[in-house]
Amino acid sequence: MSFNTFGKIFRFTTWGESHGPAIGCIIDGCPPNITISEKDIQKDMDKRRPGQSKFTTQRKESDKVIILSGVFQGKTTGTPISIIIYNTDKRSRDYESIKEKFRPGHADYTYFKKYGIRDFRGGGRQSARETACRVAAGAVAKTVLKDILGKKFNVIGAVTQLGLMSCDKSNWNDKEINKNPFFCPDKKSVKLWEKYLLAVRKSGSSCGAIIELRASGVPAGLGAPIYSKLDTDIAASLMSINAVKGVNIGAGMNSAFLTGEENSDEIRKSSGKVKFKSNNAGGILGGISSGQNILASFAVKPTSSILNTRETINKKGKNTKISVKGRHDPCVGIRAVPIGEAMLSCVLLDHLLMHRAQCG
Repeated sequence: MSFNTFGKIFRFTTWGESHGPAIGCIIDGCPPNITISEKDIQKDMDKRRPGQSKFTTQRKESDKVIILSGVFQGKTTGTPISIIIYNTDKRSRDYESIKEKFRPGHADYTYFKKYGIRDFRGGGRQSARETACRVAAGAVAKTVLKDILGKKFNVIGAVTQLGLMSCDKSNWNDKEINKNPFFCPDKKSVKLWEKYLLAVRKSGSSCGAIIELRASGVPAGLGAPIYSKLDTDIAASLMSINAVKGVNIGAGMNSAFLTGEENSDEIRKSSGKVKFKSNNAGGILGGISSGQNILASFAVKPTSSILNTRETINKKGKNTKISVKGRHDPCVGIRAVPIGEAMLSCVLLDHLLMHRAQCG
């Protein structure tokens, strides 16, 4: 299996399977002398960690991060940072009854057609368990970005749509996001979402979600006008997350419904500073950051592992039916929030380092 590495200068490679002994990542290209500890990384890991509420999978993983290399006396050395996360709550027996069947909506069929072999235990390498490694790498990227750009830099994500239930984004409050199990920025929507998702789970089904990301304190000039556009790499990074089926940058698909006057973000100078009157571009013009907030959102499909019986085929190509039991998220989009934050952070650091290499 190839393509396990992400990034150009700030790069990370992930390894491991959902039900293997451990998962982990190797981060290369991290600048030296950045103060960091396992505790700093663990904060983000705990946001993604499974089994924290009745609205996510009940698999109980501590996701404790252990740094094996690349950090000495609390500072990065500039050498590869190796991180390991042990799997402690595997329950492979849940997959014994369906190991010969392809789960609809999952990558079981395509993975088997490509490689001729697959790890049926929770999907193996194709499992979203791999994303824990991305969050670890993203935590390192965030730490470096804050060291270089200062406290003004911040990346935050939130769920703005849960299945059929939207929230009022005019009520967006950063402080509310981590106070509820949905990472919802609108306090008024939480109780409605609780009732909705419990009903979805009780029915044996699942639902999708839309996650919005906002990065502030990003300087103008990151990116390139042709083949390494900042928005191109952000979109690619978010599309690489399991179950993601669409990405918007700024107004995104909705820009098709706007007029030229409505869509173009007017520019003014006030008190010696350049200011934009709107941000439909999502902080990126011609593939290069404008100095505005970077805005991106992505859609996550409903969890494919559901109790309700579905039609499928087995490895011999015979028609059959399947019901997936075990511990699964009724909405995988919820825990995608810290993953999205991580991937956006990795892209921004990668582009910041590339910008420095070319422009100083």
